[in-house]
Amino acid sequence: MRLFAALLVLLSAALPAWANDDLCGAEAPCPVPGGDYHLITPDDWDGESPLPALVFFHGHRSSGASVFRSGGLKATFVENGYAIIAPNGAIRPGTQIRAWPARPGAGPRDDVAFTLDVIADVATRLPLDETRLYVAGFSAGGSMAWMMGCYAGDRFAGIASVAGALRRPVPEGGTCPAGPVRLIQIHGFADAQVPLEGRGIRDWHQGDVFESLGLIRQTNGCRSNPDEIEIGETFRCRTWSDSCESGALKLCLHDGGHGLPRGWTDLARDWFEN
Repeated sequence: MRLFAALLVLLSAALPAWANDDLCGAEAPCPVPGGDYHLITPDDWDGESPLPALVFFHGHRSSGASVFRSGGLKATFVENGYAIIAPNGAIRPGTQIRAWPARPGAGPRDDVAFTLDVIADVATRLPLDETRLYVAGFSAGGSMAWMMGCYAGDRFAGIASVAGALRRPVPEGGTCPAGPVRLIQIHGFADAQVPLEGRGIRDWHQGDVFESLGLIRQTNGCRSNPDEIEIGETFRCRTWSDSCESGALKLCLHDGGHGLPRGWTDLARDWFEN
């Protein structure tokens, strides 16, 4: 018994301070009403300093735990002092598939409200820098990033969507209810799974990237033509910033298909921090 107790003490000491109470984190989910999420903090965090945080939404049929298998996210964000929060999509009834419907009124829960509840729960576990909260996601998760930007963007300092779009129906009136945002869209020119124009699936539509960008330009008060065009080795980007009344917008295309292109994390972090 003494040996067992000593091992428990050693295990507790090896865990991050925020994890000692309930052992949730990268593998074991942290529960909240309506679902759960995963969480990771930098190895060298002192346990007290407020952390910037990236909320990352996984793709269709994936999970929050799978997010931490991305070396790019760890190298670019965690090793530079960020916490990563990875909510789990709701399980589709009758299946074991986790999904993000990413459109108002669809699915078994309000995913925007759920995500805000997740962030509130994280804030009870560790100190967050509320001025440096960011959102990103891939595919259906990229559409969720758009949802958060459009309907709760005032809570976040930046949004990054990879291979997603704001799914239809888009808000009436031509602007996002949450107001101006700072958003970067990263997309493959050859993406056939979520094409730039979107595609209809049964009774819903993935959303058109160009329609989504137009909505944000209108919301941010940007002119139609970009302020800057960059032709790089991997990405070709168009930026709306100085001409916007508030917020900013960037579109970066690459030659690939439906996936997370190499270098996207550096592109997103640079957009967030500069």
